[in-house]
Amino acid sequence: MIWSKWIFYIIFRKLIFIINRKVMNKTIFIIRHAKAELHSFNKQDFKRNLIGEGIDRAKIIAKKLNEQLSIDQKTLFISSSANRAKQTAELFADELNYPQDNIRFEEEIYEASAKEILTLINSISDDCNTILLFGHNPGISAFVNYCCDTYISLRTSECAEIRLLEGIDFTTLSHHMATLNQLISEE
Repeated sequence: MIWSKWIFYIIFRKLIFIINRKVMNKTIFIIRHAKAELHSFNKQDFKRNLIGEGIDRAKIIAKKLNEQLSIDQKTLFISSSANRAKQTAELFADELNYPQDNIRFEEEIYEASAKEILTLINSISDDCNTILLFGHNPGISAFVNYCCDTYISLRTSECAEIRLLEGIDFTTLSHHMATLNQLISEE
């Protein structure tokens, strides 16, 4: 019984590959927001802003990403609408020459679980090849771990590059269907 399921899985994967072999591998860059103001009773968590140290670190990582990534019409920036994630996305957009007006802000990313982030990614059109998603722990790290069968915990400003397996697109992405290609940090 186990062998028959395994054989079915292999055949299914081959069919997906054959159907989609002309499709470019899809990539998602998961970026945790930069370092922000400390928690305070005077300010809602959602409204916390970046601090100088966070801005500097985000710029360093954005520059590193700019050396590797070519932004085109098939690139999409999606960010939590919390101030610190929004500001991080805008810093990266400036460095990568991506129009800030094109950033898609999603309030649901703010406290999203891995499954909720996956549902959002699954809704992305096949026209898109690259996604940069700006969000918060624990959800974004859990998403990377779920899709890549790995264990990481993203630090502020850190970026995880995940590549979808051959033949997989954003609408079919699920558990163990991507690989963690690299972590980009200031070190």
